Amino acid sequence: MAGSSRTDDSPFGRWWRNVDRTTLICTFILIGFGYILMLAASPAVAVRIGASRNMFIFKQVLFLGIAGVIVVGISMLSRKAVLRLSMIGGVLMLGATALTLVHGIEIKGARRWIALPMMSLQPSEFLKPCFAVVTGWLLTQRRVSRYFPGMLIAFALYGLIVLLLKSQPDIGMLTVITAVFLVQLFVDGLNLILVAFGFGCMIAAGIAAFFIFPHVRSRVERFMHPGVGDHYQIDTALRAFGNGGLLGRGPGEGRVKDLLPDAHADFVFAVAGEEYGMVVCMLIICVFGVIVVRTLLRLIREDDPFVVIATSGLVTGFGLQAFVNMASSLHLIPTKGMTLPFISYGGSSAMSVALAIGMVLALTRQQQGRPLAGNGFVTTLRQWRSA
Repeated sequence: MAGSSRTDDSPFGRWWRNVDRTTLICTFILIGFGYILMLAASPAVAVRIGASRNMFIFKQVLFLGIAGVIVVGISMLSRKAVLRLSMIGGVLMLGATALTLVHGIEIKGARRWIALPMMSLQPSEFLKPCFAVVTGWLLTQRRVSRYFPGMLIAFALYGLIVLLLKSQPDIGMLTVITAVFLVQLFVDGLNLILVAFGFGCMIAAGIAAFFIFPHVRSRVERFMHPGVGDHYQIDTALRAFGNGGLLGRGPGEGRVKDLLPDAHADFVFAVAGEEYGMVVCMLIICVFGVIVVRTLLRLIREDDPFVVIATSGLVTGFGLQAFVNMASSLHLIPTKGMTLPFISYGGSSAMSVALAIGMVLALTRQQQGRPLAGNGFVTTLRQWRSA
């Protein structure tokens, strides 16, 4: 296979030679875990709401199948095509996010979704990867032409997104996008004092959200004071991890899926812990870690600043989303309704994460005739700072 791929000059052959196969394989491993855990977690949830036992399974099989196609399809695009797609998608998803405030579905007091056949679309999920790529381009272009207000446009775009997400409200997504933006500003070479100031503003905004939004205050208080309020979901999840032990109770033998309403989504990691044990949970964590670390290592050798800044944002959003879901299930942070990439149930989540990983693979793919240059971006960054 390896020998034939070197002589194959077809588009697929060139793609296979240059794409990061390790990240690609890890992505499909996560999709495989998604299939397995959906078989374990979703039937009990479907029966509890009076639906067909296999409803969530059939839908997620379709969603993950589409996600796999998206990963491969997007990863074959050129860097310019990824940027164009992000610009067009960003404008459409920005408009759709604004539309949720008027015609969105209200769930638990928040308007984040638009009703579509077979699924509900959450536009902000798709806005996140598009924002990372467009912001990467804006921050890079200001270095190309000092008359181009790239930084100013990037901050204006971020401010508009903040306004929309606060109005829904979706504090979790707002936190992730803010973290993505701050990481990109840091990678771009912004003064560390200003980056620290940005993180300080992020903390201040979190404190303000505690006093403004009752659901945020409730979650934080329950996290800080275990004896106060309703702890049913997190207590049940923690018992599931304890029941699973090292090797788990076995496929289909878990009980947490019968007790938690979101066992197939926000608490799917607890289902994995109970039925398959700590070993499989650690394996899942390692797969996420390999994708993040592998991508960052490739960026060290990349000499295109746009690729470095954009991909840093994409992988930050991906890694942070996975961390928030797993840490919430383990009660390491206050509970937050955020899906585990490729594993939790949800069409918007699966396809938006597939879009992000596809973009990562496309941007980090070795360009024809130009191998990755050793420490290229480090040299470029020093040149920028000394200019």
